[in-house]
Amino acid sequence: MTHSLDDGHGHQARSGRDLALLALGALGVVYGDIGTSPLYALKECFAPEHGLALTRENVLGVLSLVFWAMTFVVSFKYISFVMKADNRGEGGILALLALVRPHGGGQPTGRRIVLIGMALFGAALLYGDGIITPAISVLGAVEGLGVATHVLDPAVVPLSAVILTALFLVQRRGTAGVGIIFGPVMLVWFTCIALLGLRGIALAPEVIAAINPVHALRFFRADGLVGFLILGSVVLVVTGGEALYADMGHFGRRPIRLAWFSVALPALLLNYFGQAALLLAQPTPAVRDNPFYALVPGWALYPMVVVATTAAIVASQALISGAFSLTRQAVQLGYSPRVTIIHTSAKELGQIYIPQVNQALWLGCIALVLGMRSSSNLAAAYGIAVTGTMIITTLLFYTVARDRWHWPMWRVGALCGLFLVVDLAFFAANLVKVEHGGWIPLAVAGGIYLLMTTWHLGRRRLSAIVAENTLPFDLFLPDIARRQPPRVPGTAVFLTSVPNGAPPVLLHHLKHNKVLHQKVVIMSINTQEVPQVEDAERTTCQPLGEGFFLVTAQYGFMETPDVPKALQQLGERLRAGGQADGGFRPADTSYYLGRETLIVDRKAKGPHVAGPEGRMATWRKKLFAIMSRNAQSATAFFQLPPNRVIELGAQIQF
Repeated sequence: MTHSLDDGHGHQARSGRDLALLALGALGVVYGDIGTSPLYALKECFAPEHGLALTRENVLGVLSLVFWAMTFVVSFKYISFVMKADNRGEGGILALLALVRPHGGGQPTGRRIVLIGMALFGAALLYGDGIITPAISVLGAVEGLGVATHVLDPAVVPLSAVILTALFLVQRRGTAGVGIIFGPVMLVWFTCIALLGLRGIALAPEVIAAINPVHALRFFRADGLVGFLILGSVVLVVTGGEALYADMGHFGRRPIRLAWFSVALPALLLNYFGQAALLLAQPTPAVRDNPFYALVPGWALYPMVVVATTAAIVASQALISGAFSLTRQAVQLGYSPRVTIIHTSAKELGQIYIPQVNQALWLGCIALVLGMRSSSNLAAAYGIAVTGTMIITTLLFYTVARDRWHWPMWRVGALCGLFLVVDLAFFAANLVKVEHGGWIPLAVAGGIYLLMTTWHLGRRRLSAIVAENTLPFDLFLPDIARRQPPRVPGTAVFLTSVPNGAPPVLLHHLKHNKVLHQKVVIMSINTQEVPQVEDAERTTCQPLGEGFFLVTAQYGFMETPDVPKALQQLGERLRAGGQADGGFRPADTSYYLGRETLIVDRKAKGPHVAGPEGRMATWRKKLFAIMSRNAQSATAFFQLPPNRVIELGAQIQF
């Protein structure tokens, strides 16, 4: 998706048509999650276990909470403020993490360590959200089959499982083709729910009074603790706030805002008001059990199930694609092992497929559908992940506003304090869900957080070991000049994470083969804390003498490294500058990699690693060793030609 609009990141609009097309795309990708919440949100607010009678006061009170939750959390917090905290146009919690990490790759200390830990846990919570959202959306849509007749009730769970399985199976084909219809599908969906809402409002127009926040205050005063706990269900109407922030880079702020205020928000509010009006006009158990489908005329029920299921698939796709993107960012930022990243589109940078993540999400979704068996049961697990991430986003936003934008304390304190009051209220109301299924996203997040921190710490320790065994250039190069080992034609590229000396793999090669190529490139890959790096800034080359060159390639956290392409571009640039040694020719280049075998020794102290997490328990060392063995090979990850790669093994006492 090309940024051609003035969306706050320097993109200039070419025409109103461009803006409309981007807004339509945003409607499909960004608002799928929050757009399908009418299927289950209001139903859960009046679920029998809450014990709320369908009185005028209760209905208007809950509806007022819904209205102001959407207004405050989505329109005010995310659309108006949080979306300003972008990293060169990219949003999301890992983009915020890149903003709060120390500049220049230094080690964090004090408050920064806490913030980074919170950001990682927030990212881990999004994986839990990514498992629950497809399951609850598809189940909520298919449950419409049971409204007309309970004969079809037994088919709801198996049909939902089949739909989800088909959805995950087509991921390998990419979403470029399907993505074209996302916007129109969601436009049809929002149009349908808006019309249904108008039909409901006509039954009891007095529901419009719920816009007055006094009804929400009266509801809290009258129902006390029960009224507070209802917030745990009300939060279901704002579950897509993080999604619109994370997808900001695909469309820009302006199209996302246009899609929200012109289509998504009006349609959602009309439908919620319509459902509430129906509850007032027909306060029966059948309406309470599923007020969304109760709004649908009998002749339109099955077509609406089809439309709702299609919208649920779109919502699920957005979360799945988001998980792929999140994983790639984690790999580039050093918090995940290398994984298989397949680019499914030659034009769209963000179109990727990660088989390992896809399989894990599929297993999680199917387990939830088969275990929970209804959207109501799943709703009990939903909300913890979303509200936890909302709190973390607020705290990170506070840091960015203070440190990057230099807002005065009174301003950022008042604003973020207001955000936190609402976030903490929603989170506290969701705590009662922990024993009823809320532990599921917390368990998923806890496991992923453990893996992410273990990998990050393990890589730091491994880099320290490599650094200890790296021979500084001021010692190595004079020795090469003195010994003059035989040189063979071609270029040898040695990849290393420590670019300040001759890496161990080069020393092993020289020791055993006693020969060097005419041109030797010591190459390191750096990930910048920006989404993308311009091709002109991709590589730097420093001649070291004796035919040695130090090359550094820079990549953003939204990019996948391509070492041969980077070297080819470097060679073209150097030749254009008249440098005779600028040719890095693929056919004459060999790549040398070190394959480390980690030997876990509980008595080995290893190198000192700065930070409070410097000590590594034996069980974490073993976990890191397992993760390292199962990581994607460096050959595939760096897109090296397999027939030109030489791997030299080494055992490392870890």
